[in-house]
Amino acid sequence: MSFAAVTYPQYRSTLGSLVRVDRDRHLWIPSSSLRSATRFWGEFMRRAFIFALLTMIFAVEPCLAQSGYQVISVQDGGTIKGTVKWQGTMPRVSMWEINKDPQVCDPLGQKHRDMERLLVSPGGGVANTVVFLRNITAGKAMELPVERRFLNQKTCRYEPHILIVPLQANLTVKSSDPILHTVHMSGSADYNLPFVTEGQEIARPMTREGVVDLRCNAGHVWMNGEMVVAKHPYYAVTDKDGNFELTDVPPGQYDIVAWHEGWRVVGESPLYDVMTQMRVKRPVFSDPTIWSKSVTVPPHGTAEVHFTLGEHTPQMAEGH
Repeated sequence: MSFAAVTYPQYRSTLGSLVRVDRDRHLWIPSSSLRSATRFWGEFMRRAFIFALLTMIFAVEPCLAQSGYQVISVQDGGTIKGTVKWQGTMPRVSMWEINKDPQVCDPLGQKHRDMERLLVSPGGGVANTVVFLRNITAGKAMELPVERRFLNQKTCRYEPHILIVPLQANLTVKSSDPILHTVHMSGSADYNLPFVTEGQEIARPMTREGVVDLRCNAGHVWMNGEMVVAKHPYYAVTDKDGNFELTDVPPGQYDIVAWHEGWRVVGESPLYDVMTQMRVKRPVFSDPTIWSKSVTVPPHGTAEVHFTLGEHTPQMAEGH
């Protein structure tokens, strides 16, 4: 099928076979569609046909500038800093048997892998909690950590475990393992990326805000991670001691939200190993915990917020 020289610099289309979007995010309309429009309706309707397609794309895929966040110069910004601490008895750590490719996946001969869904320091700090401002509409330019836009598959483990990628930016994925991996994404992205050689890299744009689950469909069922696609820069991931910090926040009152992935294994789901074509079982995790507080940021000042996480932490609905 040939394509007419009609391009438009928009983002991913959901119009199926009517259009094609190339790697430079230009829209291409098939010549056959244009010829049909011309044959039946003439030149006027052909132009109307193109206009209608572009109008539909505007409605379906608004760009980042229309997402409700505006970049401004923050002259009197403040800082929000705080911690996430575990409260109560520690639950049993979720472990999974390493039952495939042990020469690569289990070089230390441990037989089982901690799935890293709940990491608590000796001092009670909870790592890998995503903390962000929910109702901010204007502030500094996007400056999320570059290292959290890059995923490495190493010894059949995702590094880092939690990713934060700006909306409309690329996630780059690499495999450092000399075996087959597939990074399967579900949620706000639906890519399925195969890695067949050591050192291979693939980059894909993240075009929908929200949470993305990361899993391996090549039989390494313990491999898991989470990615947040963010429309503004006021996101942080707690360090190994549970600390976080948000800087250059415009003065005002905000809702600050903490999000932590589910850590309990609540079941198993069957799937086919794409390499062996054998049926295997993958762990199913509990829902994430999401809770929030109100915070007031003074000009040039610092506000402190401290969260506690436990087995019975009050939780708000996922839609928040």
